[in-house]
Amino acid sequence: MAWHIWLAFFVATWLIALSPGSGAVLSMSHGLAYGVRQTSATIAGLELGLLLVQLIAGAGVGALLLASATAFTIVKGLGAAYLLWLGWRQWRAPVLATGAAGAGQPRLSVRQRVALGALTNATNPKSIVFNVAVLPQFIDPQGPLALQLAILMATSVGVDLIVMHGYAALAARLSAWMRSVRARRAQNRVFGGVLMAMGAGLLMVDRAVRAG
Repeated sequence: MAWHIWLAFFVATWLIALSPGSGAVLSMSHGLAYGVRQTSATIAGLELGLLLVQLIAGAGVGALLLASATAFTIVKGLGAAYLLWLGWRQWRAPVLATGAAGAGQPRLSVRQRVALGALTNATNPKSIVFNVAVLPQFIDPQGPLALQLAILMATSVGVDLIVMHGYAALAARLSAWMRSVRARRAQNRVFGGVLMAMGAGLLMVDRAVRAG
């Protein structure tokens, strides 16, 4: 894998990981309820789910997208439409004041938190759309698929581990502030705006990103 291809994927991975989604919401929720250290189990589950999605996208559907410009365009369009809709829904989502951090949440065991994290990412439409539409662009069909996929997956997991722990730590530190209606409304505006911007940006993604 060429250095510039990996670097481009590295940057894209940071943008994807930092975008709000169900994984970020779960990390922040458990950061509030359990603290950062115990949320590591949840985040480990998230990474297992991410690996599963990337393995399927890179080894299966990804090959089809590399071979078919039509399939790629369809997936890209569906992904962009989904992100625009998700961002608009987040922007307009009603907010209610919450109680104390973790109030009313059942205490989950380590195994339960890992399973919940894995299920969250494995069934997360945003994660599936991004990996199916973006991951194949960084795979050279003439090169060894297994090695390239291993490098991309390791990069994604490494970045996502850092970002999800960051979300959990932020939620734990700002627990009192994040419970107010005004703050949660602001979060919806920011997160919704980011999602819509990413949806619009996905429309401009070209299959030739690997070239050069």
